[in-house]
Amino acid sequence: MPDIIKLLPDSIANQIAAGEVVQRPASVVKELMENAIDAGATHVQLIVKEAGKKLIQVIDNGSGMSETDARLCFERHATSKITNAADLFAIRTMGFRGEAMASIAAVAQVELKTRPLTAELGTLVQIEASEIKLHEPCHCAQGTAISVKNLFFNVPARRNFLKSDAIEYKYILEEFQRIALANPTVGFKLFHNGAEVYNLPADKLKKRIVGILGASYNERMVAVELESDFLRLFGFVGKPEFAKKTRGDQFFFVNERYIKSSYLHHAVMSAYEKLIPEQTYPFYLVFIDIEPARIDVNVHPTKQEIKFDNEQVIYTLIKTSVARALGQHNITPTLDFETDVNIPSIFTPLIHSNQKEPPLPPTKERENKKDYLPTTQKHRKSVAPNWEELYRTPDIPILTPQTEQPAEQADFETDFEDTDDAVTNASGMQQTITLPAANRQTNDQDTPLPTNQALPFQLHNAYVLYPIKSGFVLIDQQLASERILYERYMQMFNNNLPASQQLLFPQTLDLSKPDAELLRLILPDITALGFDIAEFGQHSFVLRGVPSQAGMLNQDSQHTIELLLEQFKINLANLKTNNQEALALTMAKSNALKRGEKLPAGLLQTLADQLFACQMPYVSPTGKPTFIEYALTDIEKQFERKRG
Repeated sequence: MPDIIKLLPDSIANQIAAGEVVQRPASVVKELMENAIDAGATHVQLIVKEAGKKLIQVIDNGSGMSETDARLCFERHATSKITNAADLFAIRTMGFRGEAMASIAAVAQVELKTRPLTAELGTLVQIEASEIKLHEPCHCAQGTAISVKNLFFNVPARRNFLKSDAIEYKYILEEFQRIALANPTVGFKLFHNGAEVYNLPADKLKKRIVGILGASYNERMVAVELESDFLRLFGFVGKPEFAKKTRGDQFFFVNERYIKSSYLHHAVMSAYEKLIPEQTYPFYLVFIDIEPARIDVNVHPTKQEIKFDNEQVIYTLIKTSVARALGQHNITPTLDFETDVNIPSIFTPLIHSNQKEPPLPPTKERENKKDYLPTTQKHRKSVAPNWEELYRTPDIPILTPQTEQPAEQADFETDFEDTDDAVTNASGMQQTITLPAANRQTNDQDTPLPTNQALPFQLHNAYVLYPIKSGFVLIDQQLASERILYERYMQMFNNNLPASQQLLFPQTLDLSKPDAELLRLILPDITALGFDIAEFGQHSFVLRGVPSQAGMLNQDSQHTIELLLEQFKINLANLKTNNQEALALTMAKSNALKRGEKLPAGLLQTLADQLFACQMPYVSPTGKPTFIEYALTDIEKQFERKRG
């Protein structure tokens, strides 16, 4: 039998290793910045272009490398931190496997300039797809400057899987923040596309937190500290009244290494028991200093997961210290957490519980809908002429009921002429049962029930039961309104017809640096929805107008925009969507009717009409069913079965 096992070439082996180590530009940022910290740098600069896809450059004033080391650092498993297996259990540095530089050089164009303090000349190394292009002496400052250009240029499939610049930059910001928080005695700078985002001098931990997360955190934190023979624990936790419904401000560092641990997270959350409601998350930043022999950091390629030799003891110490810190500061909740802390209602929803008149029916009907679709609405003739022009928005067609028909009969225009067949529903609005002329049927079984015999009604302030001839439809009021609003906002994007209502007094927004950068990136999409926001300084903006359907903006516009951006980041990360879709989803979910909200009778019909006028009425924007159909024949079978 012939031999079939072969050794892979180094270039291919490095690309395989890169698949584990270099997942996206943020992975490169993490590895290069950790190398700078390990080199003893007191100042580190990160320069990024196009969310790291075009350039990632890290410049430090660390110890630098000799000419030989500058070349060897690109070899696989070349490291200065391990000499034998026992060293794996005494690691206090960040990078130690010697895989990062080789992996990065396998999928990018890399240039390295480095000089140790004692040398007069430095070393320049240029490497591309694991192939050395240049290796020569050069003049450069003490320390190391490494540039990674055109990431995944030789692996187009990997590059195509990268997300939008906004979300890739978000991941870079997260890595930068974690490293800066873990090393407050080191100065950091971050530049993105030529603009300075962070300039953090070396300082105390609390000032570093405020410098990264914003000045508002100065009053939101209480200190945590505990020291024992087993470990030292210190840091800050947030006051309960500032807990959020979104994650993101939770940090654990073990021996200055950022880690993720659901077990330790539960320890902190248990200390907040009865202080915050379910599904809310407090801020915490906790450092744990422990003997390296008690942990194993070599259990995950990115080293963000570690193992402790006695997790139960650490769990108890964390819970006790956090609870004691909250108790010493007399922390008690001061907000009513039962209220919905989603984005305040900066929009008056397309459908809302205090709505008196449903929107004006548009003039075109969609095709191929089933016979259970709700009836259209007619407006009173007593309404002042042209009143609807004050509130007109891009039309979403509302359907008249019709039965299924052959495709060749589907292309017709609906006649919305007034008729005498109107009846008055519970909201006082006239409704007309008018089938299109091309689709009238004489079979009574195919005709919808008269409106006065088939009014929808609400169940448990959460669902709308709508009777139809073949049974009934049960509509989820929250998911249905999310679908309606989502399509309305997407239509505003597609039509590019923003309508803005100017505020009487413009309001200044002072955002955190990451939020300011994110808002700057999505500003064209925000403007397309009718917001009038302009930059006003490095991290400040002026809000001059809101979408015309929004009504007056909530007084706390700062909090409103922060929550909108937070929810936008979650939608963008959890769903494979572009900026516009994520933004439309954010505002649709924030302004939709909520379960538990009692709706007037007239609004129930409007909700059903507008849902079935949507392009995709069957599911919410997140893919959940908006309604369930119950057939009368199935119900009858159930009763017959019971009788038998």
